[in-house]
Amino acid sequence: MPGTGTLINTAAVIAGGIAGHFTGRLFKEEQQDAICRVCGISVLFIAIAGAMEGMLQVTLSQDGKAASLAGGRSMFIVLCLAIGTVIGELLRIEDGFERFGVWLKIRTGNARDARFVDAFVTSSLTVCIGAMAIVGAIQDGVMGDYSTLAVKSVLDFIIIMVMTSSMGKGCAFSAIPIFVFEGSITLLSRLIAPLMTETAIENLSLIGSILIFCVGINLVWGKKVRVANMLPAVLLAILAAYLSPL
Repeated sequence: MPGTGTLINTAAVIAGGIAGHFTGRLFKEEQQDAICRVCGISVLFIAIAGAMEGMLQVTLSQDGKAASLAGGRSMFIVLCLAIGTVIGELLRIEDGFERFGVWLKIRTGNARDARFVDAFVTSSLTVCIGAMAIVGAIQDGVMGDYSTLAVKSVLDFIIIMVMTSSMGKGCAFSAIPIFVFEGSITLLSRLIAPLMTETAIENLSLIGSILIFCVGINLVWGKKVRVANMLPAVLLAILAAYLSPL
C-alpha cells in the first residue's frame, strides 16, 4: 500500500526518540555532550562519503591496468550552494523552522526545555535531507516498494535515539516533518517520478550530502551554519540536471 514506507519511517523516528529519552537519563550532562559530538562526527563521515561519491571519478589508464581518482563538479557545488543559500536567506526558511519548533515546544508542554528548538531543527534536517527520503518515497508511491524507506527507518531510529539521549526530546518531534515531507512526495510521486532522472538523483545526493555535512558541523562545534536556509540548493541541484553540465 502506498504510504507504508512513510508510516514506518515516522514510527521509527518516534521509537528512536522514546528510546533515547529513557537511555539519556543514564548519562550525566558531560557524557550527553560527548555523545552529541560523537553523533556529529558520525554524521560528518556519512556526509563526506556521500559527497565524495558524487565528486570523485575513477579513471583507468589506456592499458586498463592502472586507476586514479579525479575530482570535479566544484563549480556546480559552488553555484548551487551560493544561489540556494541566497534564496533561503531571503525566504528566512530557518526562522520558519524555529518558529514551528517554538510553537511545538509550547503546545507539547516543553516550554522549559531550553534545547527543544535546536534539537528539533537539527534532527529534522538530519533525517529529512538526502536522496533516500525522496527516492524511497517515490518508489513507495509509484511501485508500492517501501524497502528503501525501511532501510532508512533503521538508520533514523539509531540516529534519533543517539541525538535524543544527548540533545533532548525535541528530536523525537522530527517525526512530523518526516511524515509531511515523505508523505507529500509519495502522494505526488506519479508527477515527480518522470522528473527524477539518474542525473537528478546524483545531483540531489551530492548537494544533500554537503548539507548533512553542515548539520554535522553544528553538532560538533555548536550552531555555526544556518542549514535550513541552504535547502533551496537541493532544488537547484535537481533543476541543473536538465541544463548543460556544470
